[in-house]
Amino acid sequence: RLAGLKPAGVICEIMKEDGAMARLPDLERFARAHDLKILAIADLINYRQNERQIRRRAETRLPTRRAGEFRFMVYSDNLETQAFVALVKGEVKPDRPVLVRLHSQCLTGDVFGSERCDCGEQLDAALAMIEKAGAGVLVYMFDEGRGIGLLNKIRAYALQDQGRDTVEANHALGFAADMRDYKAGAHVLFDLGVRKVRLMTNNPDKVQQLEAYGLAVAERVPIEVPPRKSNRDYLRTKRTKFGHMLSLVAEKQDPGSGIRDSGKRRK
Repeated sequence: RLAGLKPAGVICEIMKEDGAMARLPDLERFARAHDLKILAIADLINYRQNERQIRRRAETRLPTRRAGEFRFMVYSDNLETQAFVALVKGEVKPDRPVLVRLHSQCLTGDVFGSERCDCGEQLDAALAMIEKAGAGVLVYMFDEGRGIGLLNKIRAYALQDQGRDTVEANHALGFAADMRDYKAGAHVLFDLGVRKVRLMTNNPDKVQQLEAYGLAVAERVPIEVPPRKSNRDYLRTKRTKFGHMLSLVAEKQDPGSGIRDSGKRRK
């Protein structure tokens, strides 16, 4: 199907002259001898990582109190079991780096203004930066609690109240420190025509994942907000255990941007 051919195939085992099962080096020689195409399952998996598995389902105009008007788009997977949201302002051109934020859902921070994290303030800052720039994309990912979901996130909070940090709490619940995958976010950006990004993030893993999925990260734009007493330990853990690029220095910022200086341009 991927090659545009009839979706049919044959599964068989090839044996060597001595009756042993042929392994990859043997199969490569066999393929050369008989002019056959050969690939490993790992090659197929790697190829399909960039296969677009989500589609744009609905679009409307969204005037906001925070940052003016956006085009509001909802994406989902083929079965419509997962949703993703894109807020787009201005013109997106494939040949120009686009200001982009991939924002992970945080109900407590984004909606209720929790001070246990910096998520809500980062969301406000990202929208303000896009408004100030006159163009950009914010992709909202529904992966609460770094992918463990709202219920387990609150369970993790309870463990943090007992003295564990955010990584230790996730591990105690049987989860990896970070369960997120940004493939769907990359596919949303591809659908919008984005090919080069100025990525608003402090997280080096986002940069690496977007590049792995075929996007060019032209620049990392810091989106650091002043720490509070209630989230300083959380931010310190993000810096020491996740490698987030944070200074943890509470200082005045440009209220219109929500960030300090732009990060270094990546080649």
